[in-house]
Amino acid sequence: MWAAETATAGGHRQAYELGVLTTLRERLRSGDVYLPDSRQYAPLESYLLPANEWAAVRADACQQLNLPAQPVERIAQRIAELQELLPQVEALLGSGHGSYLDEAAGRLVVPRLQAEELPASVRALQEEITRRLPRVELTDLLVEVDGWTQFAPQLRPLEGQAPRQVQHATLRYASLLALGCTIPLTDMAQSTGLDYQALWWTARSCLREETLRPATTQLVNYQHRQWLAAFWGNGTLSSSDGQRFPVSGAVHNARALPKYFGYGRGVTFYTHTADQYAQFGSRVIAATERDATYVLDEILGNETELEILEHTTDTAGYTDLVFALFDLLGLEFTPRLRDIADQKLSKVKGLDVAYPPLKFTGQVNPDYLARHWEDLVRVAGSLKRGYVTASLFIRKLQAYPRQHQLTYGLQEYGRLVKTIFILRYLLHQPLRRKINTQLNKGEQLHALRSWLWFGGDGVLRRKQEEAQQEVVGCLNLLTNAVVVWNTVYMQEVIAQLRAEGYPVHDEDLVHLSPARFEHINRLGKYTFAEQETLLRNGLRPLRQPGQAVAPTAAMA
Repeated sequence: MWAAETATAGGHRQAYELGVLTTLRERLRSGDVYLPDSRQYAPLESYLLPANEWAAVRADACQQLNLPAQPVERIAQRIAELQELLPQVEALLGSGHGSYLDEAAGRLVVPRLQAEELPASVRALQEEITRRLPRVELTDLLVEVDGWTQFAPQLRPLEGQAPRQVQHATLRYASLLALGCTIPLTDMAQSTGLDYQALWWTARSCLREETLRPATTQLVNYQHRQWLAAFWGNGTLSSSDGQRFPVSGAVHNARALPKYFGYGRGVTFYTHTADQYAQFGSRVIAATERDATYVLDEILGNETELEILEHTTDTAGYTDLVFALFDLLGLEFTPRLRDIADQKLSKVKGLDVAYPPLKFTGQVNPDYLARHWEDLVRVAGSLKRGYVTASLFIRKLQAYPRQHQLTYGLQEYGRLVKTIFILRYLLHQPLRRKINTQLNKGEQLHALRSWLWFGGDGVLRRKQEEAQQEVVGCLNLLTNAVVVWNTVYMQEVIAQLRAEGYPVHDEDLVHLSPARFEHINRLGKYTFAEQETLLRNGLRPLRQPGQAVAPTAAMA
């Protein structure tokens, strides 16, 4: 009897301890329970500029963010935009042109955008460029682009370490190709005749995030200054999307996603692409994480000459919270929304206007927004000044088991901004086409990145996130190098065609793309010696004991 009671009590105790630990984990994530010296498990207040510091910089921050000093001004501005759009959408739905209401199905219908038929002059120009672009080795391309942009000097060794080999420049190129194309260093050493240890040291010492980022900036800025790039955009519009890659072995941030990895696991390379085809940022995230958490990081951390003012994503890149943060930061967020007919819109409390027959299921309270406006502005100021990264702050807000007041305020404002955007999206087909065009540029560069990712069976073998970030940084650098080379030589081809009297129209240049690779040899060149010069007595000589051998792949 005593033993049974003890066992029962012990069972209750285990359940109680499990409940306590589960609750503690939730409270740590939300900030209700925090660690004083932790960044990840700190109270929410600590993620924002301290109150006294915020008071000193508030005026400058509002000016920098283009936010009015009084909350009623911005809120009234957004409500006025909504009031202006509502009757226009009402008229559109009743006109029978463009988007319309299917009364039988009881739902909104937004016709698909028809693919633009390229003019014959564009197709002919593309063929001429393809015929005239020089064939080039990937290795030569890298050296040539470095001669124009001087990106390689940015790949400096750790402070206090000097290059160990006179071939240091060659070692940098080789290690960059190895990491960016996921070629094992052992294979690169055998293919190039370079010393494996020297390659390993160069990759470890020179290819770090703090060196790869400025090297990428050199390439992005060079691309921005090319006259042909100006036909593709002015550098103010960008997009971001994830590209999934499988991993090998036990990688702690890898996730199972059968649609992409079958029975294996993988990660996502989340990349930001400018309208001029330059990729100004990329990072590794778990394949199951939503893109929206990371959409702002590279835009706020952008150190290039690009002035990003507008950003687009696919559906996975948006939340109401992200809509609010973009607006507060003075940026325009224009995502491509899937199933837009099912999107929930919001009315404004106290606003006596006629709403079109869409799904206005929510309600925004302007008085509530005005009361908490100072908190929202402080969040924007903290993000803009780099006091906290957007992804860390968004994860913190989303970790609350119950909705935090700050989260609710941001979502409330985000619903208002999203409603305005969806009404504009329905009204303006050119906006929808611009979004599609920009996202297609990212897809074209995904194809180029996949083509570059050819070594090691296309599998990422780095275990630590820092090492993975170095790989994605190298891939980003290589992608930009190819884009720059293609842009420069496409300009040369166009100049030659015009000199020959070929009719090249400016409006056709908009449709060209530097995300091409059919003229680039990525595999090197193989040589085949005659058999009699290779063989001695019909066989190769055996290696002698103690003769140096290349390290195994496991050592790499």
